[in-house]
Amino acid sequence: MKRFLLVILVMTSIFSCAPVFRQEIMERGIRDISVSEIRNSPDLYKGKLFIIGGMIVNTKFTQEGSQIEAVYIPVDSRGYLKDVEARERFLAIMPKERGTLDPLIYRKEKEITVAGEFIGIRSGKIDEAEYVYPVFQIVDIYLWKERRDYYYYPYYSPYWWDYPYPYYWGDPWWRPWGPYWRYPYWW
Repeated sequence: MKRFLLVILVMTSIFSCAPVFRQEIMERGIRDISVSEIRNSPDLYKGKLFIIGGMIVNTKFTQEGSQIEAVYIPVDSRGYLKDVEARERFLAIMPKERGTLDPLIYRKEKEITVAGEFIGIRSGKIDEAEYVYPVFQIVDIYLWKERRDYYYYPYYSPYWWDYPYPYYWGDPWWRPWGPYWRYPYWW
């Protein structure tokens, strides 16, 4: 029995730390480099596979295919996004032959991890400022679930029968709503 529990524990720990993409992509991809280094020497990195993360700024259809503009977020060894402040942007293009990325699904402020081949740099604009984007052709893409903040609101009801068990009138130790609620129950 102990051996069975140990096997289950080991299997759970192995599968809970699974990488985002297939193992061959994770081994071949470069993760520990910033977008500014790629932008500064594009000829050195052309044609190499990168695994980069980002937060989507814009998704649109172009002549090449679906184009995602994203703010760069570095990833760890499994492809999970790190919690760092991002300041640079990149473009990721999904060719028409491989499908399309719906702008309603890949919308603003959603997080992605992209396995993409670096194809060059392209100039563009962020508002009125000129900007040079590194451009990646998407090999594989992972869309992260949206993070939501949940707040606890205490339960309140004006009716005595709407409260959970320990706080209703039938409890002998607490009687604010019972028939003799003004007097202690022993009177």
